[in-house]
Amino acid sequence: MQQNRISSLVAGLFLSLAMTLPVHAATEIDFHHQLDRARGEKLAGLVESFNKQSKDYKINLVQQSSDAMPAVLNLATPANVAEFSTSRARFRPLFKVMADAKEKFDSKQFSPELRVRVADAKGNLIALPLAMSTPVLYYNKAAFKKAGLDPNKPPKTWWEVQTVAGKLFDSGMRCPYTSSWQSWVHIDNTAVLNGGDLATAKGQLAFNGLVQVKHIALLASWHKSSYFQYFGRRDEADRHFAAGECGMLTSSSALAASLRDVPGMDVGVAPLPYYDDVYGAPQHTLADGASLWIGEGKKPAEYKAAASFVQFLLAPEMQVELTRMGGYLPMTPVARAVASSKLLAGDLAGLQVAYSQLKKEGATHPLRVSQIEPLRIIVDEELEAVWADKKPAKEALDTAVARGNFVLPEALKRVNGGCCGDEAPRKGKR
Repeated sequence: MQQNRISSLVAGLFLSLAMTLPVHAATEIDFHHQLDRARGEKLAGLVESFNKQSKDYKINLVQQSSDAMPAVLNLATPANVAEFSTSRARFRPLFKVMADAKEKFDSKQFSPELRVRVADAKGNLIALPLAMSTPVLYYNKAAFKKAGLDPNKPPKTWWEVQTVAGKLFDSGMRCPYTSSWQSWVHIDNTAVLNGGDLATAKGQLAFNGLVQVKHIALLASWHKSSYFQYFGRRDEADRHFAAGECGMLTSSSALAASLRDVPGMDVGVAPLPYYDDVYGAPQHTLADGASLWIGEGKKPAEYKAAASFVQFLLAPEMQVELTRMGGYLPMTPVARAVASSKLLAGDLAGLQVAYSQLKKEGATHPLRVSQIEPLRIIVDEELEAVWADKKPAKEALDTAVARGNFVLPEALKRVNGGCCGDEAPRKGKR
């Protein structure tokens, strides 16, 4: 009896101590984003996956304007990345966060194209290129068959696109070709792909060269003949193509993940067309997308939570999931190798097309018209004047460059302290 009473007292003492000991609480951090509902839900699934496997940290996803005070984690989209670059002092460099948290991290493992805009002068990442893509050509295989075209032979050059568009139109299709993100596809990428310049060595805009004028003039002739339909400045064309209204579309390679799920639609993915009468073409295309930035002035535990989340995102299996879920490019060579072995043939085809474009040689172009809002608005306005047959291509591009150069100094001052020279194209191997 006495022994039983002692055992009960000891057990009660331990139970009492257990009840009074502090419970370990996970460090919670906020993640600000400005995504729409559909994209926000995908990001929420990613965050939930992290929270489920993490005992020490929890991330709270919050939709917030980009001009609010930075949270620990902050998502910059292509539309507002310049706003983040404008105020880099509000953000702590990613490589420093990872080093302080003693997490293994090598900025050089990311390809040069993925590091543009999110790396410092030494190549160290100041933000994570989380969800990147590059423009490609999509085509409706059923529409190709109806027009008597080979669905396994997409057009490679813009001249071939014109021929294909004519046959699609003759077959009854009222929208043979369309495009989203016109300043990104038809100014930034068309210039770079065909060896053209976006800016001079002195930092003056120069996207009104012969190749660009020829390209916009060609598109204008297509618009007049109904070969090319323009639906808007952003991704409006994506929806028309997904609805089966258009035979061809130039848009983000990330769109492949969504098109794959369209019932009854067989979509082909091909490289962005180029001009075969231009010496040295095709060169590389440009990558763009969402990047992850870390706010300054946070607690050490919060930075450790951020570093843990970055490591979670960089795991090869998670990179594969990001590619499968959103069509995004894996960030590292290891992740790309794993993706090649894990993805299904349909997913892998688009990924291979995207990377085949990025790895080609050519100059780097830190300045992107589509990433600097005042320039993008100007270019969109001038291109719309061309589509409306109010201006010829050369006049519109000359005007866009003149207007752009007028606002460029102030725009660059806001983006990177006015270091216009850093925005000039860099010649040589990438």
